[in-house]
Amino acid sequence: MSAPATPRPRAWLPVALTMFAIGWGANQFVSLLVAYRRDEGLSAVDVAALVGVYALGLIPALLLLGPVSDARGRSPVLRAAAVVSVAATGVLLLDQLWALYAGRLLAGVASGAAFAAGSAWVRELSGPAWDPTTVPGTGARRAATALSAGFGLGPLVAGLVAQWAPDPLTTAYLPHLVLALAVLVPLWRAPETVPRAEAAVPLRQALRVRSVARPRFRRLVVPVAPWVFTAATVSLAVLPGLLVARGGTAAEYAVAVNAVVAGLTLGTGVAVQPLARRLAAQDTRPAARLGCAAVLAGLLVAAGYAASPVPWLLLPTALLLGAGYGCCLVAGLLETQRVAAPHELAGLTGVFYALTYLGFAAPLVLAALTAVAPYPVLLLVLAALAAATLAWTTADRRTG
Repeated sequence: MSAPATPRPRAWLPVALTMFAIGWGANQFVSLLVAYRRDEGLSAVDVAALVGVYALGLIPALLLLGPVSDARGRSPVLRAAAVVSVAATGVLLLDQLWALYAGRLLAGVASGAAFAAGSAWVRELSGPAWDPTTVPGTGARRAATALSAGFGLGPLVAGLVAQWAPDPLTTAYLPHLVLALAVLVPLWRAPETVPRAEAAVPLRQALRVRSVARPRFRRLVVPVAPWVFTAATVSLAVLPGLLVARGGTAAEYAVAVNAVVAGLTLGTGVAVQPLARRLAAQDTRPAARLGCAAVLAGLLVAAGYAASPVPWLLLPTALLLGAGYGCCLVAGLLETQRVAAPHELAGLTGVFYALTYLGFAAPLVLAALTAVAPYPVLLLVLAALAAATLAWTTADRRTG
């Protein structure tokens, strides 16, 4: 990693702001799912598929463009991601079903390119050579906070705009366009951290991320990572849809309720990250266990909400699943950064995020399985899987 002649303690900020903007663009759609279902007549399967198609763009981008940024530099990858994020929102504004799929796919590509390269870039710009005030784990916390803040504020703002503004499925996207365009100028000035000598690594060699075979990655990161977005998508995409299906007064404000649930879920995810980082200061397993326990508790309350007509149960569900999301994200990202070889940082980060985004399949899988069992039963099965993961992370005490 290249270092500056003199410290630049704020050099990481434009990169983090870009991750924030791309996270906003990636998740703004979530709080509009209720509006698309109610006003555009989309089915539950359509809505779940639109959540899932995002992951189809994201996972390949994570796995390919993380190593590309290790081999060719962080700035080309993140700059391209920022431009694609703007294009994705522009396509969503067309308000056609094909455009929704295309826009979500582009948003996934932008996110995949950004999260692996951006997380590695923030971590490098948070090192002592750039910022002497940092402590171990600062880079992971900054990256996770930027991502989670964008994930939380995007759907909150978009949903509130859509609830009360005219032409809601157009105006809801305008805040992201303004934000995404505003971060482009400072991003272009952010310093590159991959030296020219490292940038000469052949791409085929860079795509081989050998750190993925490390025991700690396989034993801790692999089982915990999918719960990051399983927790988030159950709270954001599954439970608010049940509110619409039940009708009544609460359903009339379902878009605003969805926005508040999204903000509460992801805002809690941001709020717990300092605690998670402290728990993971010496060993990431305590933070991972807390995350799995919160996910388990959240899914149990979610099953109760799905079985009862009590709307306020959405609130503790959002808090618990948000806490699980935040703790699992920080634990996984910190452990990934600890075990990654320096020249594979973005590549292994990409693998970690790809594993987290397996959770985006949860709404589609649950919607499909309602032909077999109702949501309360399916959520209890999911809770049993979370309990098994918690038991695994508790039982595993190996250090290597």
